[in-house]
Amino acid sequence: MINSQKKGRNRTTCYRRTSGNILQRMKGWLYVIRYILTVAALFVCVLLWKNMRMKIYVESHPFTESSRELRNPYRGFYSLYRFWISEDEIDCRQLVKEKYYKDKDTEITLVQICLQAYREGAIGEKGLANIEKLLCELEALDKQLIIRFAYDAEGQNVLVEPESLDIIALHMQQLEPILRKYGKKIFIIQGLFTGNWGEMNGTRYNSSADLQRLAGQLEAVTSSSTYLAVRTPAQWRSIMESEPLKEALEGRLGLFNDGMLGNETDFGTYRPKELLEPDSLFRQSREEELDFQNELLCTVPNGGEVINNNPYNDFENAVSGLAVRRVTYLNQDYDLAVMNKWREAVWNGEDCFQGMDGYSYIERHLGYRLLITEASLEENAEKNGIDVAVTLKNVGFAPIYKKPKIKLTLYSEKEGQSTPIEMKCDIQKLTGGEDAELTETAETKIALGELQRGEYEVYFHMEDPDTGKEIQLANEEEEEEYGYHIGTISLQ
Repeated sequence: MINSQKKGRNRTTCYRRTSGNILQRMKGWLYVIRYILTVAALFVCVLLWKNMRMKIYVESHPFTESSRELRNPYRGFYSLYRFWISEDEIDCRQLVKEKYYKDKDTEITLVQICLQAYREGAIGEKGLANIEKLLCELEALDKQLIIRFAYDAEGQNVLVEPESLDIIALHMQQLEPILRKYGKKIFIIQGLFTGNWGEMNGTRYNSSADLQRLAGQLEAVTSSSTYLAVRTPAQWRSIMESEPLKEALEGRLGLFNDGMLGNETDFGTYRPKELLEPDSLFRQSREEELDFQNELLCTVPNGGEVINNNPYNDFENAVSGLAVRRVTYLNQDYDLAVMNKWREAVWNGEDCFQGMDGYSYIERHLGYRLLITEASLEENAEKNGIDVAVTLKNVGFAPIYKKPKIKLTLYSEKEGQSTPIEMKCDIQKLTGGEDAELTETAETKIALGELQRGEYEVYFHMEDPDTGKEIQLANEEEEEEYGYHIGTISLQ
């Protein structure tokens, strides 16, 4: 009986101790929960206080299109310069200086490198050294390079072209270290070393097998950032019939056209109208080839020469013809009869270009021409930030092929320049040409928690990834030190 009572008292004591422990634990948890709730409440109060004190001002000026000339990379008129390579000592610095001393108004240049001295064998060490010195001097010009290797410079390719395809392939292999070293400077390599003036016509190496071998070899020895280009859509299709080449050259292989607007067939680029069936060159009709180019050239560049003064290159026809071909660059020296015809013409559209001469109008539309149509800064209280959206349009003939870095920068007198904020935008969908009314929006968020009290100016900026050059926009507003001013944030 006594033992039973002791056991009962022990159970009661254990129960009370256990209950006490539970109560103590519960009190501890209540303190923790109360602390967390207090901190959270304070945090919410801080956010509400900061949001209550924030005022956002957006520039009210309209983002209107400007007709001014823009100096942007990878587009515009160019001049062609020819350099002969041999084992003789060449003063490349003086040579480049003599050829380019008047060429101050272009962003790109076409460099024709003649390898005729090596038509029978390998390029010698001195020849390779001369090519490297030449590219070194050209790099200092601060122009983007279009390079064309050729064996002929007089339209007599059949007399000077190597008798073996192996020699051409060997030359490509020898040039690999140089082409890779200057890869970011080289915008495009035109042609496959063959044909009159390197233009891939008048050559014995024009079969599908030959084209594929040369294109594959050139792809293998060049940087992936360098575009390649062939003369006709039919040649492009012949190369891309190879699945390995299609995979390797997708988004890299474009076109160049040195018979542009020269006549109905662009001087043999398209199948003549009288031929109803595909010919031995596998060319398609003018209409089919223009549709093909319009789609292909959304992702790869096109350019060349407008030749042979005729109705197809009269000013108004030229504007529509260059737009459908999405032309990025043109030779300003050939054909001068056509260039002068454009200079005498006048644009009569009801826009900012009204009254401008035709040559200047075309110059401003070669390649891409981006502008801001609208910018907005809106408070996002839920995320304690400001949503920024900048709407862009491309009214040029062609896309911007190298995706730029798009950034937003804040500046205040107190804090100075902020770290640029990256903006997301599918800007390469703005293909220009016949699609000039399309728009895309660059977006990002400014975190208010990272800002101090004061006033901040907001700037929009685009930069080419390879050259580091700023992308100028076709707006009336001038670019300032940190970019284009799109608004003001005031935190008081």
